[in-house]
Amino acid sequence: MFKKILVANRGEIALRIQRACRELGVKAVMVYSEADKDAKYVKLAEEAVCIGPAASALSYLNMPAIISAAEVTDAEAIHPGYGFLSENADFAERVEKSGFQFIGPTPESIRIMGDKVSAKQAMIRAGVPCVPGSEGELPDDPVQIRRIAKSVGYPVIIKAAGGGGGRGMRVVHTEAALINAVQMTKAEAGAAFGNPAVYMEKFLQNPRHVEIQILADKHKNAVYLGERDCSMQRRHQKVIEEAPAPGIPRKLIEKIGERCVAACKKINYRGAGTFEFLYENGEFYFIEMNTRVQVEHPVTEWVTGVDIVKTQIMVAAGEKLPFTQKQIEIRGHAIECRINAEDPFKFTPSPGRVTSWHMPGGPGVRVDSHVYNNYFVPPNYDSMIGKLIVHGDTREQALARMQTALNETVIEGINTNIPLHRELMVDAKFMQGGTNIHYLEHWLSQHKR
Repeated sequence: MFKKILVANRGEIALRIQRACRELGVKAVMVYSEADKDAKYVKLAEEAVCIGPAASALSYLNMPAIISAAEVTDAEAIHPGYGFLSENADFAERVEKSGFQFIGPTPESIRIMGDKVSAKQAMIRAGVPCVPGSEGELPDDPVQIRRIAKSVGYPVIIKAAGGGGGRGMRVVHTEAALINAVQMTKAEAGAAFGNPAVYMEKFLQNPRHVEIQILADKHKNAVYLGERDCSMQRRHQKVIEEAPAPGIPRKLIEKIGERCVAACKKINYRGAGTFEFLYENGEFYFIEMNTRVQVEHPVTEWVTGVDIVKTQIMVAAGEKLPFTQKQIEIRGHAIECRINAEDPFKFTPSPGRVTSWHMPGGPGVRVDSHVYNNYFVPPNYDSMIGKLIVHGDTREQALARMQTALNETVIEGINTNIPLHRELMVDAKFMQGGTNIHYLEHWLSQHKR
């Protein structure tokens, strides 16, 4: 096991990794920008290093500063968390070339899965079902593009090969709009991701977003930890997540889970990862793989009893997975609400001083947050300030616990999306389970404030 790990992130995930390190008896070095000097995990740190000013480009995305911090503190490994440099293959490579262990997959795995075209091709070879579409990158010839679209069937979606987070995609309903849409997406992709390559997929009308969590070690062992339903989304950003996914037969989950495990073994994957699928009419269609820990990992931790972050660290240190697939059992139901510092219905960011912070408690309630009373939420980063997670023996109990927990939560001084979550928890369709990825957008359009 490592003696010292540098945590190259901020916010709630930095605190989460710090706690996992403490449980393992590993020292955690926390890095921070000038805007985060008063963060809880910095105050609790045994060692903390300022890596630059508030701007992400000069701090949390500053590779030389992070590697220098690891060098001066004698850290042995770097945990990238999620976001920032967590899925940057060049960073993973620089970390390992500098003599540190990157707590995540190999740079090669990150490159393969980071490019949506190569990821899809790898999954097809591994027998993982994919959305019907182009074999790879779209050609330049308009005649060929039209032919591919005709064989796939309208509507289609044009996606950037290097895209992510809901950016670099465009839905096309008619042949007349096709070529213009391809050209516009290519231009956007080149500007946003430095890669103008785009590909085409069938646009599924009412799918759910269901993902499979996997863990793999360096000894060719891999397991899947069930599934999560992340269909409650706004502008491709997840708002509520739950595990297991309501109403999907276990046999289907087992079948797709086994294929994901086989794919991991085929590409020599190591660490934590998530296969993301669209699910419609009893079929799973692979869309992408996230080669890092996910924001929503706590719901899986709760229903399986597996500490995903601790396991990430253990397998990076060369240890074998401490469990087999047969030992993974799904118990009860967990729901997570992302708490964002924003207007609950207009979604404008709301940074500022937290004048009152009271979090709920009781059986089956977990809060992951770096915020405290009188903390100043900086305006420089993502608006998520925490996560409220509940667990129950049944989905009904989990919903009741979440309703109670949300009603107990008090955050003053800034706006948060807690009022939105309170309304969604008593929405008849959500309570029923199995809403599709368009449901929340539709709900919001009907509930304009």
